[in-house]
Amino acid sequence: MTRQPVVAVVGATGAVGREMLKTLAHRNFPAQKIIPLASSRSAGSKVPFNDQELLVQELTEQSFDGIDLAIFSAGGATSEKFAPIAVRSGCVVVDNSNAWRMDDNVPLIVPEVNPDALNNHQGIIANPNCSTIQMVVVLKPLHDAGKIVRVIVSTYQAVSGSGQKAIEELESQVRALFGMQEVESKVYPHQIAFNCLPHIDMFLENDYTKEEMKMVNETKKIMGDDNVKVTATTVRVPVFYGHSESLNIETEKKITPQEARAILTQAPGIKVLDNPSEKIYPMPLFAAGEDETFVGRIREDETIANGLNMWVVADNIRKGAALNAVQISELLLQKNLLRVP
Repeated sequence: MTRQPVVAVVGATGAVGREMLKTLAHRNFPAQKIIPLASSRSAGSKVPFNDQELLVQELTEQSFDGIDLAIFSAGGATSEKFAPIAVRSGCVVVDNSNAWRMDDNVPLIVPEVNPDALNNHQGIIANPNCSTIQMVVVLKPLHDAGKIVRVIVSTYQAVSGSGQKAIEELESQVRALFGMQEVESKVYPHQIAFNCLPHIDMFLENDYTKEEMKMVNETKKIMGDDNVKVTATTVRVPVFYGHSESLNIETEKKITPQEARAILTQAPGIKVLDNPSEKIYPMPLFAAGEDETFVGRIREDETIANGLNMWVVADNIRKGAALNAVQISELLLQKNLLRVP
């Protein structure tokens, strides 16, 4: 495509949708025009873009006429319905929901990890789960160096991963508790303020949550290696922005902590913050609003021959959603793949 594309952002009024618009502007994405789309109840409102405001249009089956690229930041049901319609209209879709991630015909992309998987796309490209994205950005360079055989991950996930209403619920609960008032829980099954919930998404028959199995299955697909064993425990914590993860990895070839730091320092999209003696390590407080995935607390697992522990933090709304989707869009342009096969 030689001309600048016309871009639609579906779900533009939500927390991630607004971040999509902000990221497109910040990275000077070469769009001829940006069209925000949302449900009928949001149509007619305005969303900020650069130093202007864009009028939100209603998402309909005719919305994609003349659109080259649609970045979806809506729910799975919306993506399942409208993504194929967009593709039939000649539009390439980058979808942030879980609707298409495990479809064999849909590439699941993290640009720092598997950019070549884009080459044979059939019109829909899936953006992975937020907690998976930051993990595989760190795993891939270590996998290349020493071949990872097993990953144990425990996550500490911010409420923004549940959307704007969850952010408001945490804030209102904190205010209520300090005001000696009764706490209301609508988004989560239990109080989230000053609490941790080992429950993200629905429980499955194996007693893992859907979020945990997303991390297991998506990691294998993105890494292109079904032999990597992954087990996960995902926890919601009273943090507004920034997912944290405790990673334990086992490799075929030994990688020392010093080697891991050197490898990760050179890897794209990663910033190493690892000086425990100076109290320097990643925290969601500092990752919020940043593009990088931060890694620290890199140390040897002394219970096995080839093991490492580390702590990984990233802004779940940026790298975990909006930034990764925009990076995919940039790759589509760079590779001249912004067309429906």
